[in-house]
Amino acid sequence: PGWIRYMEYNFSDQLDHLSSCKSPQQMFGALVKNYLPGKINVDAKKIFHISIMPCTAKKFEANRKEMGGDYGKDVDVVLTTREAAKLFKMRGINLATIEEEDFDSLMGLGTGAARIFGTT
Repeated sequence: PGWIRYMEYNFSDQLDHLSSCKSPQQMFGALVKNYLPGKINVDAKKIFHISIMPCTAKKFEANRKEMGGDYGKDVDVVLTTREAAKLFKMRGINLATIEEEDFDSLMGLGTGAARIFGTT
């Protein structure tokens, strides 16, 4: 994300030494666009993937040309947590009052680790 752009701008001669691994946001976006269509029998081009992240650099990352395929972008839109909170407030959605439901384990089991991601 942000540090990749920093390296490109300040140390372009060192880019060959960077990991080619995508960030968790982009890895999940690639899974959504490549794995999910086969599971639910839907064309990847019809899937609109939204990511809610705490960092504005994720918006830049999602728009990089190498973050997608012939189906389009891995992550179509990134909302910051602040933007998501404003959207919920505008729509009258109070997350504290929403009734709990069973976890949707479409892609596997969850650990709860994502709860701390936006606060670290």
